[in-house]
Amino acid sequence: MTTTPGSGFFAGLLDPAHRANPYPLYARIREQGPVRLGQMPVVVLSSHRDCATVLRHRAAAVERHHASIPLGPTPVHDLAGDRVGELSGTTSMLFRDAPDHIRLRRLVAKAFTPAVVRGLEPRITALADAALDRAAERGELDVVADLAYPLPITVICELLGVPLDEEPLLRRWSMLLARSLDPISATATGGRPDPGEMVRANNELHDYFERLIRHRRARPGDDLLTALIAAEESGDALTHDELVSTCALLLIAGHETTVNLIANSVLTLLRHGHRHHLAILRTASAFAGPVIEESLRFDPPVQLVPRIARAPIALPGIEIAAGDLVVLLLAAANRDPAVFADPDRFDPARGDRHLAFGLGQHFCLGAPLARLEASVALTRFAQRVRDPRLADEQPPYRDHVTLRGPARLPLTFASITPLR
Repeated sequence: MTTTPGSGFFAGLLDPAHRANPYPLYARIREQGPVRLGQMPVVVLSSHRDCATVLRHRAAAVERHHASIPLGPTPVHDLAGDRVGELSGTTSMLFRDAPDHIRLRRLVAKAFTPAVVRGLEPRITALADAALDRAAERGELDVVADLAYPLPITVICELLGVPLDEEPLLRRWSMLLARSLDPISATATGGRPDPGEMVRANNELHDYFERLIRHRRARPGDDLLTALIAAEESGDALTHDELVSTCALLLIAGHETTVNLIANSVLTLLRHGHRHHLAILRTASAFAGPVIEESLRFDPPVQLVPRIARAPIALPGIEIAAGDLVVLLLAAANRDPAVFADPDRFDPARGDRHLAFGLGQHFCLGAPLARLEASVALTRFAQRVRDPRLADEQPPYRDHVTLRGPARLPLTFASITPLR
């Protein structure tokens, strides 16, 4: 096991110089094996074997009170001694272990089963086509702003019963709170979020859902929020704080990662000499599944996740002590040559052994919906956008470490085929 200074290590992850392509850095980290950050009770794992083991391990927790160092509700953010502020959210399932996690997950799981998600396909297809129609009228297309963002935010708002005309506010809050998932190093340069602004965004979002919940109590609807309110009113399934936090989590998690998945997939197909994959997809929509799975491996929207050892965890060559914070570099694990031959090559024929959605009890609840949204968006893009080209070979990336995707992705194109 390698020991290295914590601030320098995370400064490397946060350095904007690595934002466009962090994978050479991940490869160097993976070659070192497990890394303990100086004298801190923090371990970084980057191999597929180690990450998969911890994701499934019974002693791998998400509740912060298990940690031997003080942590905020998002347990990666103050690794190097900085604090983001006391963001609320620990009552959401993202930061709860069993049995509370199982109880909360069960309440929303019915809205994300494969059968229910399949029923959304016509609506998702209509949204993708409408987005491309608007781009055709303007004669310009930014994949992020015009397709990847409006599609999933509309779907999750409609599922929850959130008015879409308030989307600008929701976008601002979501973008700020997504940054709370990032580690912060005192030596990192640039892109540092303002802690006060993040706390204000958190409070404003929760106040918003308090008002919406009051409105929905008076006027129930046919949506997930109404169903969650009914569960809260039953008195034994959901507390009020859990209701508010769960709504906020579903809103943010329900679109942030899918935006990146769609944008990363399009960028990969247009940038890495894989236009032949786009040509196949134009006539064979079933090919979207393998393309999306390989995109999840090759350039995952979630790059790392934290776990806390509530009991010792033994891995080959390392003993993780109770209370250790364990950072799992999923993006590094997804390119582990011990599992994936020629891992830096994009190959949709690989299968789906990636860890992009996690494993175990915290496996992404929204995975079926994300897969469908990305598959539909990519298929309709391939079928309708003729001769798409990157307007910028090196598009700017969002200023995130945990979540990865381009901030903008403008294209040129010959035409967008009208709907018949």
